[in-house]
Amino acid sequence: MGLFKKSGGGDVSKTYKWKKETDLLGTGNFAEVFKASLQQEGRTANIAGVEVAIPSAVAIKVIDKSKVEDMNDITREIDIMKKVNHKNIIKLYEIFDESKKMNLVMELVTGGELFDRIVERGNYTEKDAANTIYTLCNALDHLHKMNIVHRDLKPENILYASSDPDAEIKVADFGLARVADGSEMMKTACGTPGYVAPEILNNKGYDSPAVDLWSTGVILYILLCGFPPFYEEELPALFDSILKARYDFPSPWWDNISKDAKDLVGKLLTIDPKKRITAEQTMSDDFMKNASNVDLSAAQKALKKYNANRRLRKAALGIIANQRLEKALAELRLGAAK
Repeated sequence: MGLFKKSGGGDVSKTYKWKKETDLLGTGNFAEVFKASLQQEGRTANIAGVEVAIPSAVAIKVIDKSKVEDMNDITREIDIMKKVNHKNIIKLYEIFDESKKMNLVMELVTGGELFDRIVERGNYTEKDAANTIYTLCNALDHLHKMNIVHRDLKPENILYASSDPDAEIKVADFGLARVADGSEMMKTACGTPGYVAPEILNNKGYDSPAVDLWSTGVILYILLCGFPPFYEEELPALFDSILKARYDFPSPWWDNISKDAKDLVGKLLTIDPKKRITAEQTMSDDFMKNASNVDLSAAQKALKKYNANRRLRKAALGIIANQRLEKALAELRLGAAK
């Protein structure tokens, strides 16, 4: 018997159609994602208590259960996504649970990753960066008010709904998300190199959605200059920089960036999570109100280079495996003890 009752009943292959050869969108360690078409008009899904029409084109994530180490991780991700109904967060419409496969019917997004779109823009300004962060924080505020912490914000997980110039951004991938209701500390060291918050690295536990705002600060920094605030080849050195919030605003890349923008970066990249600005506070920050049309074409050029390097390193780094992260942290602590 499956972990989940089939959301709408019936067979996924009779409800949705796709071809393995031509409709593959992506692959992972234990899943494939396909573009699929709905075969029945008027089909709906209940998301967070709201009846939502399922569009004719969807994405279906086909999970091979035999390749999943712990199916509780999958069910936790599903439980979280079924609670969320927000225009800037990927929707999970329904689940078809089979003996060997689990099929997640999700919102299809076709506009590409955040950084790719910025590189392709003809004109890019501080105001564009502010609008992006405002929209991201609008989604985070929704999650955080439900005590949901994403824990893996990065450009790959911020997508555009379509190629339309005014398309909405969508927060994706809730595989590391957790509910932080104060009942227990989160202790798992997880995330992606360069975007992970210091409290995740310091081995003392954390129970706050503030980890997502640190990642937002890293993203904002990159949006403004085209390269990350923390960048070291070796993980122990990278983590040491993050733990000490060791970054600056180098010339000439930051010479024309506004004081409000720099101030917001500082409020987000604050070591103490209790003093770090929240998603709601970020949305009302002076930078959001005063962001101008200061040209950021130099940031676009730097971002294009960073994007290329990021893709080369992605296969080698990817998501930090717990063992790899713990090894890097152990090396860092050993060095500090000497």
